[in-house]
Amino acid sequence: MGHSEMLLAVAGLKQDEVAARVRRLAAGDWSGFPPAERAALELSYKLSRDPAGFTAADRAALTRVFGGHRAADLVWYVSWCNYMTRVADAFQLPLERDNVFTPAPKR
Repeated sequence: MGHSEMLLAVAGLKQDEVAARVRRLAAGDWSGFPPAERAALELSYKLSRDPAGFTAADRAALTRVFGGHRAADLVWYVSWCNYMTRVADAFQLPLERDNVFTPAPKR
């Protein structure tokens, strides 16, 4: 299970809902997503595939949707996720078998 799927499960989606959402995301046609989600997906795709291609116009569009602080948070988080993926890939670290994001049971 990938981290995105783990986080979707922690957000409350059932296993079939996670699978359906992952299929929609992987298809690359995000037109059915709300505008803010679509903007975040497009940012994520661009920063993952062509970070040097992120322009002032891209930043301005993101800021219009999310405001300055949330746009900066998104750029930081997507960049951090890409960094962590590259480190894990370089060391050939396997994905966890269990959902490490599930809160521990209360005792």
